[in-house]
Amino acid sequence: MGGFSITRAAHAELCVTDLERARDFYVEALGFVEIAREEDRLYLGGLEERDRYSLILKKAPSPGVTHLAFRVADPEDLDRLAALYESAGCPVRWLAPEEEEAGQGRALRVQDPTGLPIEFFHEIAQRERLLQRFDLYRGAHIMRLDHFNCQVPNVQEAYDWWTGKLGFYCSEYTVTDEDPPRLWAAWLHRKQNVHDIALMNGIGPRLHHIGFWVADTQSVLRACDILAARGMGGAIERGPGRHGLSNAFFLYLRDPDGNRIELYTNDYIIPDPDWEPIRWSINDPRRATFWGHIPPRSWFEEASRVAHILTGEWMPVREPLLVDRPVFVT
Repeated sequence: MGGFSITRAAHAELCVTDLERARDFYVEALGFVEIAREEDRLYLGGLEERDRYSLILKKAPSPGVTHLAFRVADPEDLDRLAALYESAGCPVRWLAPEEEEAGQGRALRVQDPTGLPIEFFHEIAQRERLLQRFDLYRGAHIMRLDHFNCQVPNVQEAYDWWTGKLGFYCSEYTVTDEDPPRLWAAWLHRKQNVHDIALMNGIGPRLHHIGFWVADTQSVLRACDILAARGMGGAIERGPGRHGLSNAFFLYLRDPDGNRIELYTNDYIIPDPDWEPIRWSINDPRRATFWGHIPPRSWFEEASRVAHILTGEWMPVREPLLVDRPVFVT
């Protein structure tokens, strides 16, 4: 594992073209907690979280994601991670405390071998946990950030890096129906549930979605009702439904700029290190939706561009090595 410990997915920064419009979607409709605001950034969080924020909305000319952040257990983990990425020839950038994000300590930002912009940090300002402030519950009752899902052109290569070098564990995975089968997607975790990051075959590197945990299935349904009542039903892209893979009850939404988030609940814990990963076929319709409903084409074709950590420009994308969808999605 390289002598370091990554604890969990922690926060992300999404680019939006209109902060007020984005705030209306995330805060007023969905119920994210507004923590702070700067001229070009809005800091949001969930009711259960102690970290100051888990989602940053940054005003920019076009949508996308600047970085996906993970917390580490020890400050020295950052130096060990930097050595690992530098040895692999990956771009590395150090951020001084609060250089870009209010409340965050020293951080390391890297371009991983697949091109994803990943940030690692240890210290971050804490805030009051609002779990029992029931008087503040609004919208879908967003509790916490749960995971990132990313499209990459070569899942096997990415899987080998995240498990072999970074110490992530696999909970479930998807393979093709070829002989021999090839790895199509993998759900990887450091905290004790199904995933902190999923790596999915597709045009990439791109961010497919950020998953936010809600308390129960009623929270998911409430989000649908609120969006419909506000005339925002077009934001609902897929669901509500239940995944076969992970067992989670889900809803996929597109924000006003097209960035995708998932409201997510009812998966399971993985407390033991000898967990045997669950295998799925890409062409099993129960895998993506346990009830058998077919995902829309947009779910495979559309995703958010990711930034280069040094230039800020959008990373070039490549076609995937494998087919990018099941045979029943045309």
